[in-house]
Amino acid sequence: QVQLVESGGGLVQAGGSLRLSCAASGSIVSINYMGWYRQAPGKQRELVATITSSGSTNYADSVKGRFTISRDNAKNTVYLQMNSLKPEDTFVYYCRLVGSGNGYWGQGTQVTVSS
Repeated sequence: QVQLVESGGGLVQAGGSLRLSCAASGSIVSINYMGWYRQAPGKQRELVATITSSGSTNYADSVKGRFTISRDNAKNTVYLQMNSLKPEDTFVYYCRLVGSGNGYWGQGTQVTVSS
């Protein structure tokens, strides 16, 4: 089975930066893409950014120009550099790995942006 371990969340002031990391381990055969999603209590989980193993990226409009997703394929690790953070970026952020027919979620890491 695949496990995803997230780190890097925390409390930051508006305008600040955080870098989230997600390391995948376990029975990984191939990775189609990895990404980050976020969710507030009682709300739907929403896409933040994804990146394929070849490097193609997609971003939600709300984070374009502020967030950057990257990955280290050798380490099966994906990162999310979050700059110019806003209070509306306050969510639990979840790592996502999609392989060949299987998808996995991390436990989530809280990001709180204060005014």
